[in-house]
Amino acid sequence: MTDTDVKERLLDAALMHVPFDGWSEETFAAAIRDIGVARAVARAACPRGAVDLALAYHARGDALMQARLAETDLGALRFRDRVALAVRYRLEVADDKEVVRRGTALFSLPVYAPEGARAIWNTCDLIWTTLGDTSDDINWYTKRATLSGVYGSTLLFWLGDDSLDHQATWSFLDRRIDDVMRFEKLKASVRDNKALSSLLAAPLSVLGKIRAPGKTTGQDGWPGRWPSQGGR
Repeated sequence: MTDTDVKERLLDAALMHVPFDGWSEETFAAAIRDIGVARAVARAACPRGAVDLALAYHARGDALMQARLAETDLGALRFRDRVALAVRYRLEVADDKEVVRRGTALFSLPVYAPEGARAIWNTCDLIWTTLGDTSDDINWYTKRATLSGVYGSTLLFWLGDDSLDHQATWSFLDRRIDDVMRFEKLKASVRDNKALSSLLAAPLSVLGKIRAPGKTTGQDGWPGRWPSQGGR
């Protein structure tokens, strides 16, 4: 049995305990007992215990969202509606709000906040990639950064939403997506305005050298690098 198999089994067992004990050592210990695996084996699969299980739960939700998007005919939708639908799918695949709420509490702690931010970034990267984003410059970053803000705020709204079929959440999401579209239009207007483009020539030149991870030779998986740095 591989570490991945062990982690998946631990996660399935832990989900029954998370609503009561959170993503905690108590939950991790209970999951170990439930599946009857040696503690050393469990620790090998999840060195940080329940934190690794919480991240695995988030990654599982990402995979479910991606699978659902793959089964959906998006051809008739505007691109902004495809993005909104992806965020909606991501929230809908989370079948237990309390499990998500406990994860939000965990990743709000300073020690785990970077992990939580990375998880949201990865979700938004997956959305853009699945929808066919081909940007390889500064736009690669701005698209994911703005969508991370949309996703994070919509998630928090969803957690407190008791409206029928979460209609209030989807209305909130639409407004946030509209804000993003206005920002994109603003960027386009700056590029098309010759006076502004001339005034901002220096900073725009610097930003134009930024490349998405994997787009600079020898730096696959790294954040953007200056082309002049090559593979150093």
